Amino acid sequence: MSAQTTDDAEPGAEDGRPARSGDGAAGAAAAAARKREQHGWYFYDFACSVYSTSVLTVFLGPYLTAVAKAAADSEGYVHPLGIPVRAGSYFAYSVSASVLVAVLIMPLVGAIADRSGRKKPLLAAAAYTGAAATTGMFFLNGDRYLLGGLLLIVANAALSLSMVLYNAYLPQISTPDERDTVSSRGWAFGYTSGALVLVLNLVVYQGHDSFGLSEGEAVRICLASAGLWWGAFTIVPLRRLRDRAVVRKTGPGAEPAVSGWKQLVATLKDMRRYPLTLSFLLAYLIYNDGVQTVISQASVYGSEELELEQSTLIVAVLLVQILAVAGALGMGRLAVRYGAKRTILGSLAAWGVTLAAGYFLPARTPVWFFALAAMIGLVLGGSQALSRSLFSHLVPAGKEAEYFSAYEMSDRGLSWVGPLVFGLTYQVTGSYRDAIISLVVFFALGFVLLARVPVRRAVEAAGNPVPERI
Repeated sequence: MSAQTTDDAEPGAEDGRPARSGDGAAGAAAAAARKREQHGWYFYDFACSVYSTSVLTVFLGPYLTAVAKAAADSEGYVHPLGIPVRAGSYFAYSVSASVLVAVLIMPLVGAIADRSGRKKPLLAAAAYTGAAATTGMFFLNGDRYLLGGLLLIVANAALSLSMVLYNAYLPQISTPDERDTVSSRGWAFGYTSGALVLVLNLVVYQGHDSFGLSEGEAVRICLASAGLWWGAFTIVPLRRLRDRAVVRKTGPGAEPAVSGWKQLVATLKDMRRYPLTLSFLLAYLIYNDGVQTVISQASVYGSEELELEQSTLIVAVLLVQILAVAGALGMGRLAVRYGAKRTILGSLAAWGVTLAAGYFLPARTPVWFFALAAMIGLVLGGSQALSRSLFSHLVPAGKEAEYFSAYEMSDRGLSWVGPLVFGLTYQVTGSYRDAIISLVVFFALGFVLLARVPVRRAVEAAGNPVPERI
């Protein structure tokens, strides 16, 4: 399935992807149109990243755990659907459930987007579903742990769906040589918004008494404000991004519309034609599972195992956001010089060392937790941004959304193993330290698998031009 060059496509574009900038007025016009879309694209990271930061990383884990403990029986268990679950594991299990829901839907949404060429309406639907569910967390109080789990599942799955569509725009709005820089700037925009909203959250949370609020009310306002922010700034990319028309195949080679698991199987079968792309995706699935688990479980580790105050956790995550902006931009520059693959490998080594150090952190000692947060911030944004841009080179033209649905399953969709291992380890041992050290293996194995991928051959095999450095 290939994309059709339309009147509103950039001059020289094929398959909906921009050509390298040429000389003269046509080249200047194409570059200006591309820059406009890129600036709009950055703003979806700006819109949705506050969910990952304020909701998933800082407030919801400890708060939902507290709500579950309020509803727990005398032995510390809650019973969703009649299943006994330790209250301290409920949040991790809910994250895993949200990911499994997303897995069922993402391949179908990706295929529909590629075949219709209409990513933007699907992006709007997913974004505003997630924003509404997040705003609804304002009503999470008392012992409503089931409501909290449901809203988390809806919001997390909607975010995953929206990121499939958002990421699929990257090959269409940037030339191969721009890819690392554009992806890094998107992450930098996201971390900037996360830091800004966290400052506002810190004011509300720390000053809740002066505002006439209880601590729980302050947390619920912070949760809901993330949903309102997400919805408000989604307007910018929806105004600037363009849909590309596609050519539908007919006859014996046509691809029939399928649904659910059939589409997932069809996507994976197609990816077997590009084994090197699949090899990269396997490596990314493993090491990113560790990244996503750290993001979602760090606040629980800090509050439950290290016995840190909520305000300390907010400041630590704010530090991560600020340093992640510098890390994303700095690693983007390193990728220009050394290539994305080498830069990612360096970040994975740093991740492993950081988590190993986290195992030995003393309780009730904020300064060491801040040091750990600084180390995470410097590698977090860059490893995510460069992984996204590297994968965009490995995607065949016309299948961006479908392949990015598989990528998103690795990013958020299949990142249920880490939270599940984290939750099970705690359930068996009762120690979050044992849970955190178990994540080191994800980064070590991901490093080995990525090091074995010949990325230049992988780009050529996908039919894409190879950048000077990759």
